[in-house]
Amino acid sequence: MSPAGAPQGRGAGTAAGINALEGYLLWQAETSRAAERARRFTDTLPWLTTAQREEVERAYADDHLGHAEAALRAFAERCEQLRSEYRAVYRRLRRRLVAGYALVAGVLAAVGALVTTVR
Repeated sequence: MSPAGAPQGRGAGTAAGINALEGYLLWQAETSRAAERARRFTDTLPWLTTAQREEVERAYADDHLGHAEAALRAFAERCEQLRSEYRAVYRRLRRRLVAGYALVAGVLAAVGALVTTVR
């Protein structure tokens, strides 16, 4: 895995392809849900002509998909913000840990040198 959490090597292309396919399938499911909701909405408006019904369904589904896309983009943006924040925290923590290990190693080396000279 790379620091960003994405796989490296030959599998990176496969993982990206699977992610793209998953995204496509999820969006197709959302499109189907929007169309179904639009149909249910126009079913409550029996006075519409066929052309009006189709236009209302299209507008309703487009509006729903616009809101869904905006929500997904906001979610993805927040995920990226959190990823950046967590990376920064992890880097600081890792630096502290390495500094702590170096300090302990230095102290142990000094104690070892003192013990050797005292004998």
